[in-house]
Amino acid sequence: MQRLLAALLLVVFTLSCAGCGDVFFGGVIKPGISTVNGFVSVIQVTVVNGTIVTFVTFLSNNTSSTLGFCGDQRHRFPMDQNVRTDFNRGQPCNSIVTVVVL
Repeated sequence: MQRLLAALLLVVFTLSCAGCGDVFFGGVIKPGISTVNGFVSVIQVTVVNGTIVTFVTFLSNNTSSTLGFCGDQRHRFPMDQNVRTDFNRGQPCNSIVTVVVL
């Protein structure tokens, strides 16, 4: 009976934390591929901790997001084009799975 109560309390606690918006469980429970869609507006290649990283800024719905991809990836991101990119998150850069020009 105590195990059932402990399990129930754990579930309630987990759901209450997720409901507040400050806790993300997705990466812990199901790691996988992330996706970004957007209009390529800026591309910059730099070195971070000895690793070549290509930073790409995507514009979508009046917001921008900048992501860093491992290696010199300029040839994969045509400027002024709408692009969907699937990638695996990493440090100091993300690993590209696919890039599709839409």
